[in-house]
Amino acid sequence: MDELIQQTTLSNGLRIVTEHMPSVRTAAVGIYVGAGSRVESASQHGISHFLEHLFFKGTDTRTALEIAQAADDIGGQMNAFTDREQTVFYIKVLSAHLDRALEIYADMLLRSTLAAESLERERQVIIEEIKSYEDAPDELVQDLFAQTVWDGHPLGRPVIGTLATVPLLSRADFVEFIGAYYRPDNVVIAVAGDVVHDDVVGRLTRHFGSWSGTSAQAPDVRPVGSPGVATRFKETEQVHLCIGTEGLPQASDDQYALAVLDNILGGGLSSRLFQEIREQRGLVYTITSYASSYRDGGLVVIYAGMSPDAGPEVITLTLRELDRIVLDPVADAELQRAKESLKANLMLSLESTSSRMSKLARGEIYYRRQIGLDEIVGRIDAVSAADVRALAERFFRPDRMAMAAVGPFRADGELAGGMRAAFERHIRARV
Repeated sequence: MDELIQQTTLSNGLRIVTEHMPSVRTAAVGIYVGAGSRVESASQHGISHFLEHLFFKGTDTRTALEIAQAADDIGGQMNAFTDREQTVFYIKVLSAHLDRALEIYADMLLRSTLAAESLERERQVIIEEIKSYEDAPDELVQDLFAQTVWDGHPLGRPVIGTLATVPLLSRADFVEFIGAYYRPDNVVIAVAGDVVHDDVVGRLTRHFGSWSGTSAQAPDVRPVGSPGVATRFKETEQVHLCIGTEGLPQASDDQYALAVLDNILGGGLSSRLFQEIREQRGLVYTITSYASSYRDGGLVVIYAGMSPDAGPEVITLTLRELDRIVLDPVADAELQRAKESLKANLMLSLESTSSRMSKLARGEIYYRRQIGLDEIVGRIDAVSAADVRALAERFFRPDRMAMAAVGPFRADGELAGGMRAAFERHIRARV
C-alpha cells in the first residue's frame, strides 16, 4: 500500500500527503494547523477553539450561510475541531467535487473577515458551549484529571477555554494569533480516497500557493507529570472518576506495548476492569481505559461512573487491578486476544477515507514518515508479556498516580474524603 501514499512540500512550506484508494469514489480532506490550546498564552486561553468557529462565519465573498450552502451544494460533510496541539478542518466529498471543497476552505482560511457582529454572536455561542460542557461531568472529569497531572502546563488546560478568558478575547487577539500560527509552514493537508497525488498538489498550489509567511515558534516546555487528588462538586446522580498517570509521547516506540496494556486493562468487554468491576460486581455501568498522546507527553487514564456510595470500592478494586498487572505476568491467551483485538480494530477503522486521512496527517505531524500497516502489525505482534509488565511497572508506581472525581460531594466533604482516603490508603500500602 505504501506506493499509493505520496508526499510533497510546496515552496511556501505547506506539506501535502495523499493516499490513493482505488476502490472508493469519495475523498476526505483534512487541514491540520499546528495551533491548539497548547500554544495559547494564559490570557488567550480558548482562542484556538474560538477561532475555529470564526472561520465558518464569513469571508470577503461568502456569508456564513453561503459557506454552509456551498458545502451542501456538493454534498460535503464539513466540520472542524480543536485539540491541544492541532486545529483541524475537514470535509468528505465525492471525488468529483474535490476542487470545490478545497476552494471553500481556502476562502475561509485565507479571506475570513472576522466581522465584529459575527465575533460577538459566536462569543455567546461558545459561552453557551462552555456552560453545556459544565453540565457534562463525564467530560469535565477528564479535564480535571489533566489539570491534576499537568498542573500549570498548557496541556493541562481545557481546550474550550473558560468563562473568565473567552469574554475578553478581542478581534486584535485573533488577528495576532492568525499571523503567528496560521502560516503554511505550520500546516499539513492530508487527502485520502479517489485522488491522484499530482492532481491534488496542482489544485492545492492553485488555492493555497499564495499563502505566505513563517509561523511563530510556540513555547516548547515539556510537560512534567505530578501525582495528586482533585475533587469537584456537581449535583449529579453519579460520581465520575479518573485514575491514572503520565503516559507516552506520540512517537514513542513503546506505544505498541501501551496499546496492548490498555486493551487488557479496559479496552473491551473481556478487559480486566470491565469483567471485575462491572460484570462480577455490578458496581458501574461504564468503566474503560484509554491513552492520549501528544508531541512530548501523554496520559494513561481509567474512567468510571458509579453511584456515590460505590466510589471507594471502585477505587480500591481499580488500583488492585493495576497492582495485579504489575505483579503477575499476562497469560499468553490474554496477550494474544489483546493483540488480535487491536489489529482487527485497526483494519476495520482504515476501511474509511476519513480514517486513512487522519492516519496520513498523524504520520506526517508526529513521525515525519508514513508507518505502513505491515510495520504496525509487526510491532503489535512483537509485544511480549514482559514488555507489558515492564510498562505497567513504570506507569503504575505509587508516586506517579493521580485521581480526579466529579460528583455530589456533600458540603462536609464526607464522600470526597472517603474516596480520597481509599485512593491514598492503597497508594501508601504500595510505597
